[in-house]
Amino acid sequence: MYWRKVCAVFLVLGMLFTGVGTGTAAEALRMATTTSTDNTGLLDYLAPLLLNEKGIEIRWVSVGTGKALEYGRNGDVDVVLVHDPEAEAKFVAEGSGVNRRQVMYNDFIIVGPASDPAKVKGLSVTAALKKIAEDGAPFASRADKSGTHMAELRLWKAAGMSEPDKEKWYVQTGQGMLETLMIAGERKGYVFTDRGTFIKYEDARKEQADLVIIVEGDASLKNQYSVMAVNPAKWENIRYDLALQYIDWLISPSTQKAIADFQLLGKQLFFPNADR
Repeated sequence: MYWRKVCAVFLVLGMLFTGVGTGTAAEALRMATTTSTDNTGLLDYLAPLLLNEKGIEIRWVSVGTGKALEYGRNGDVDVVLVHDPEAEAKFVAEGSGVNRRQVMYNDFIIVGPASDPAKVKGLSVTAALKKIAEDGAPFASRADKSGTHMAELRLWKAAGMSEPDKEKWYVQTGQGMLETLMIAGERKGYVFTDRGTFIKYEDARKEQADLVIIVEGDASLKNQYSVMAVNPAKWENIRYDLALQYIDWLISPSTQKAIADFQLLGKQLFFPNADR
C-alpha cells in the first residue's frame, strides 16, 4: 500500500503513522479512497484546506472501492471515501462502517477512438455495450472490483448480457483508471470511465489524446461518492473522533463550495450534493 504525502511503515496487520513533512503537530487521519479522487487532484486540493481549518493532516491510499472497503474492514484506516452504493450499504449493514454520508457526484462515460469503430455514438449506454460486444470491438476494463468496474458490470447486466470474461475483445487490465485509459488508447478500444479521470487523461495527453467521449448522459451513469467512518467498536485503533470531524468538514457548506469550485481545463469535475 502506498500512502500519499507521507512515509508509512507497516507492522504486521497494522500501520505505524508518524507525522512528517508538515512541520506541525497536526493529528493524522488515515483514509482509503478511490483512484479518481486522487488522479484528478481533488485530494491534493482539499488537504491543505483541512489542515488549515481543522488542524488535521490527512494521509490516504488510492485504490479501487473494493480494496478501500477491505482496508476499512481490516481496521487499517479510519475513514473511507468511495463510490459504490451497493458495496457501501453492505459495509454499513455488516457493521464495518458508520455515519455514511453522500458528498458529491460526477458521471461515468464511455470513451473510444474518434473513428468509433462499433458505431455506437448516440446510442444509450446499454445499446452501446451490446453493439460493442456484437462487433467484438476492443473494450478495456479495470476488472479490479473498483466502484467503476462494479458500475460497468451492472450495466452489462442491464444490457441483458452476461459479464464478459474470456472474450478476446475484452481486455481486463487489473489497473487503475488512468492506466486503463492508456491501454484503451493503445488498443484503439473503448473504455468505461468516470468523467473526472478522463479530463485528467486529456490534460496529460494533450495533442496526443487518442480517445473521445462516445456515450454520455444516461441517468444510469451517475457516479455518487460517499464517506463513512470505520466502526470503532470493531477496532480499538480507529481515530473515530478525527473521522467524524472530517466527515462533518467534508459535508459543510464551505467545503462543498470548495469541491464545486475545483476545476481542470476550465471544467467542473465534481458536483457537491451533501444536502440532498
